[in-house]
Amino acid sequence: MPISAMSSPMARARQACATASTPQRSISRLSGMLPRRANRDNAGMKLLFDFFPIILFFVAYKFGGIYVATGVAIAATFAQIGWVWFKHRKVDAMLWVSLVVVVVFGGATLLLHDETFIKWKPTVLYWLFALALAGGQLLYRKNLIRSLLGSQMELPAVAWSRLNWSWTAYFAIMGLLNIWVAYHFSTAAWVDFKLFGSLALTLVFAVIQSLMIARYLPQKSS
Repeated sequence: MPISAMSSPMARARQACATASTPQRSISRLSGMLPRRANRDNAGMKLLFDFFPIILFFVAYKFGGIYVATGVAIAATFAQIGWVWFKHRKVDAMLWVSLVVVVVFGGATLLLHDETFIKWKPTVLYWLFALALAGGQLLYRKNLIRSLLGSQMELPAVAWSRLNWSWTAYFAIMGLLNIWVAYHFSTAAWVDFKLFGSLALTLVFAVIQSLMIARYLPQKSS
């Protein structure tokens, strides 16, 4: 049998990873968490693009503090949406939700000079996504993960259901974890967690999901 015809579980896991692994912004957006092109280069670029506002927030905080970083995050999100519109003439609903949340909570932080609001922003965003996934499934019998990725992968209904509920749980837990870090550690530690912690947890979760998906992907034949 040719080597190319052999498909081990790990090989299929790598295929799944390239298709469905990279979460967007821890955040933050569901569409970013699940890349739309099945190749590693595009997945890597998608990850970098999705984390663009968070990276700028981190750098701005190190040089200018939390309020400068908040203003930079708002501007970066506007720039991100502007670029998406310029390139595709269409902006995903999740990006608009992210913009509204960052403007509301970031604006409150700047106007009231209270960093508590910007610390709550990731939690609110995570929980909104969790509610959207759970509500779509329970109230409308609509699997939003399948709606996003159904054209890219063929999976049985049980796999789509597991993916949907797994991401729902992930968002809910990340929301709790973010606010726990915000209230139990310094602002500097929270900023570090916002970038490095959320990215690391996202990648670990994505690998686990990819291994689960790999069991259901069709094997390549010679």
